[in-house]
Amino acid sequence: MINDEVSEGETRLLTVEPTDKDQFKRLDHWLVHHMPDASRSTIKRLFEDGNITTLDGSNLSLNKLPKAGVEIEVELPPPVSTELKAQNIPLEILFEDEHLIVIVKPAGMCVHPAPGHPDKTLVNAVLYHCPNLPGIGGEIRPGIVHRLDLGTSGVMVVAKSQAAHEALVHLFSKHDIERAYEAILWGTPHHLTGKIETFINRNSQNRHKMSCSVKFGKKAITNYKVLKSFDRFSLVEFRLHTGRTHQIRVHASQFLQTPVACDPVYSDVNNQKAKMHEKMRSILVDYPHQLLHAKILGFTHPITGEKLYFEAPLPEPMKSIVELMNQGA
Repeated sequence: MINDEVSEGETRLLTVEPTDKDQFKRLDHWLVHHMPDASRSTIKRLFEDGNITTLDGSNLSLNKLPKAGVEIEVELPPPVSTELKAQNIPLEILFEDEHLIVIVKPAGMCVHPAPGHPDKTLVNAVLYHCPNLPGIGGEIRPGIVHRLDLGTSGVMVVAKSQAAHEALVHLFSKHDIERAYEAILWGTPHHLTGKIETFINRNSQNRHKMSCSVKFGKKAITNYKVLKSFDRFSLVEFRLHTGRTHQIRVHASQFLQTPVACDPVYSDVNNQKAKMHEKMRSILVDYPHQLLHAKILGFTHPITGEKLYFEAPLPEPMKSIVELMNQGA
């Protein structure tokens, strides 16, 4: 799951010991024992939201305890109000039925309430749009299966029912989906195509950032292809095999050494804007987000079995920047 960079919570690392197999058969029972401040329902919600994972990237099931030696990472999001308000916020809807809704999230919209973003989120908008929402886990809320960072735009699917949510979580955990992003990078990667495979973990100096310069963490795999190369920029397609926090942004900045342009966390935005053509700078002068867009999402409908494919064209200001690059600006 992808969390936006303004969120900061507690992370716990637990290791399955050889003697645990004698006492526990299920992962959820084992977690409740080692985290007495968390109920089974809390554990289930954390698992469904993708906040319980292994450091080696192996799959988990709540009804089966992993083998001894497996390290389990539990990310506890910061406390926020549980009272969700329905708010009349326009949504760009690509598909909707009784089970799920596919939308295009604009840059600047937070997916769900978090510190600094208590409302006006995607969740608030979906609650208004779907007043008869069946709910997830006994709560009247949409099922968030994956996330996009605050400043990243693009296609997202949201579950409207418990059955759809559980099935989509399974699809995403098996990586049985198609996801493609387009980004405007500051510079051009040395190799025009490639596969990036690293571990990603929290940056030890800055908890708001992630790092792929680590020896352990969550496995992160990204394929990339340079679509167009210009003087200071390149338009690059990224295809994800995993969905780690800030995965593309970290791989672009640290592995490729060509950060996503205007990324406020992983690049020097002021330096970039100072070196841009005046026309580009005027377009981006008040734009506070990275130039990254989730363009394609494809998956099998979890209930009907229908093959679904969605594509959202580049939004502004990315579209205008690419046009200027094509003109040689």
